[in-house]
Amino acid sequence: MGWLTDPVDWWITPFEDNPFMRDALWAALLTVVCTSVVGTWVVLRGLSFLGDALAHGVLPGIAIAFVMGSSTTLGALAAALVMVGGVQLIRTASPLPDDASIGVLFVGFLALAVVVMSAQTGRGSGDLTRFLFGSINAVDATDLRRLMIVAAITVTSVVVLHRALVVGTFDAIQATLIGFRPQLTHFVLLVLVALAIVASFETVGSLLVFAFLIAPPATASLFVSRVPLMMIAAVVIGAASSVIGILISYHHATATGATMALVTVTVFIGTLLLTSLITRFRQIAG
Repeated sequence: MGWLTDPVDWWITPFEDNPFMRDALWAALLTVVCTSVVGTWVVLRGLSFLGDALAHGVLPGIAIAFVMGSSTTLGALAAALVMVGGVQLIRTASPLPDDASIGVLFVGFLALAVVVMSAQTGRGSGDLTRFLFGSINAVDATDLRRLMIVAAITVTSVVVLHRALVVGTFDAIQATLIGFRPQLTHFVLLVLVALAIVASFETVGSLLVFAFLIAPPATASLFVSRVPLMMIAAVVIGAASSVIGILISYHHATATGATMALVTVTVFIGTLLLTSLITRFRQIAG
């Protein structure tokens, strides 16, 4: 109960005394901006499965780049863009439903990653584990600069494309009649999701970034209806969850990325229960 009995020592001192904690905090906050802003559109468009597929789709690029001794960030970006292009191609050319087409690519990319990683058993497995689950306590200035750049690109793109995204999300036919290009807008959104995932895998890991992409926007959607407010609420929820997760990890020696992801999911479940109780109470009172 130190967070109540000695709040300064629990909440403030870890960041004052440890530079790595301050770097981790900045990395977490920038990750939240990258993921929650685009994640809002992922939730609104019902693309959660696609977001999961993209989060896993970077793995073969990371694994291949690691084996070749190249930049894992560039490998992740290349894999993510191939995944985006493949999804878009199959979406327009295949008679299959979107989820079936995405599932085929998902399985293929994940299988390729497992094959490449399995060949590296006993050689660099610690680094591969870091790519899967992140290492936010080991971020450096380069990681922070990359997150800042992607966060700026994400926010700017969403602001510029706001009207096209809104109209295309709720009425693609109307978007076409107005003069927008829904397919192109959708492709740009996928690229932004891919960039957010690539920028974040070093901090929370490719397997956990999905929680940050979905949970804060999903939580915000439970009590906010306007899209701009939903994005802001998602960032605030994600930021608060990240701070709490980092501190829990510091005080109880748990995995930082997983702890932050668990907090975001816990907040969603708590908010869902609370809003359900409020709705039920209003129905009974009315």
